[in-house]
Amino acid sequence: MYRKIMGFLENWKENEYRKPLILQGARQVGKTYSILEFGRTHYENVAYFNFETNPKLNETFEENITPEYLIPILSRIAGQTIVKEKTLIVFDEVQLCERALTSLKYFCENAPDYHVIVAGSLLGVAVNRAKFSFPVGKVDMKTLYPMDMEEFMLALGENDLVEQIKESFRTDTPMPSALHEAAMQLYRQYLVVGGMPECVVQFAETKDYILIRHTQDTILASYLNDMSKYNNLNEIKKTRLVYDNITVQLSKKNTRFQYKLIKKGGRASEFENAIEWLCLSGIVSQIYKVEQIKKPLENYRDINAFKVYVSDLGLLCAKKDLAANDVLYAAEELNDFKGGMAENYVNVQLTVNGYQTYYWESEREAEIDFVIQRNGRLIPIEVKAADNTRAKSLNVYIERFRPDYAIKLSAKNFSFEDGKKTVPLYAAFCI
Repeated sequence: MYRKIMGFLENWKENEYRKPLILQGARQVGKTYSILEFGRTHYENVAYFNFETNPKLNETFEENITPEYLIPILSRIAGQTIVKEKTLIVFDEVQLCERALTSLKYFCENAPDYHVIVAGSLLGVAVNRAKFSFPVGKVDMKTLYPMDMEEFMLALGENDLVEQIKESFRTDTPMPSALHEAAMQLYRQYLVVGGMPECVVQFAETKDYILIRHTQDTILASYLNDMSKYNNLNEIKKTRLVYDNITVQLSKKNTRFQYKLIKKGGRASEFENAIEWLCLSGIVSQIYKVEQIKKPLENYRDINAFKVYVSDLGLLCAKKDLAANDVLYAAEELNDFKGGMAENYVNVQLTVNGYQTYYWESEREAEIDFVIQRNGRLIPIEVKAADNTRAKSLNVYIERFRPDYAIKLSAKNFSFEDGKKTVPLYAAFCI
């Protein structure tokens, strides 16, 4: 399966200022697969070390963590010679060995010719613990997310459709109606399947939604297990409460996160650590309201007003126990949830593309789902789950801030009029 991360890894390999690379991301997003596939196609050999399946590896890093000491021992463990620039060294589940993480500093300083990539599912959580000595400034970092809509379509062999969508996005010309309908159907399938590589492979091979749901339930169980295993005892229950409550928050007309919806009288002081844990683990992302539309947006965020979205749409459906057909055929019973689900989907696509997302509200009910900085310009994005796209909020925003243009995402075909670029939901990956 094609993953966009490959382009990044190729650039990393060729970069003369390359440092050891930390690839982070939630469990099951395809970190190990991507690294090993990259190693197989771009190096003579790969020396792979997994600290979860081989706990004795930790002993190697106890005494000395300089490259000259480690390389001969690691070569022996791997059963192959580790050669500068020709071998890819991979440390997997590195959050279980703090010293292995610290050793990257010495690979950077003393042995930059060795190519090292490390991966970890809960690195953000582990590093946040006080005892961790993180090699600040001595590593490159990249986050891998679940597959986006483009990768999903490519996995299903829809290469020509992807190219047509990109062309229509670039030129603002409508897709032929048959292709538009086909792409909208793929969008709805993506909502059910999500972007976890194992689920996408199963869908490509079987189209069996029951099998996919079983896989999603297994992944959700592993997330819950992590909440118990890598968390403070008194935070476990709160973290689970917050995670369980996200789908409730997304069903509200105003999807702004409310502590009182977690439990009666709930307060920030009680649940903010739980939200931080979920963000650091890569399971959810937090987007803040901006009070002013000025650069840099980060300076104008309201830390008390935010939304929380999950990192994968398929897991969202599984968590809510939504029947595949209800999503595929837009059942009326889901009307309260459709808006929040479409917002969540768009946030995933924008995050994969590297955007820091924010939202904006006026004093009187107008709300813009996303504001991003695109090509140096601040662009508002409004999301509608269907093709009912009256853009009252967008008009308020345009009148007040006069953006270069605005983006409307909905079930409607491509067009551009009155400074508004209309983009079908399936093309959010083009932004």
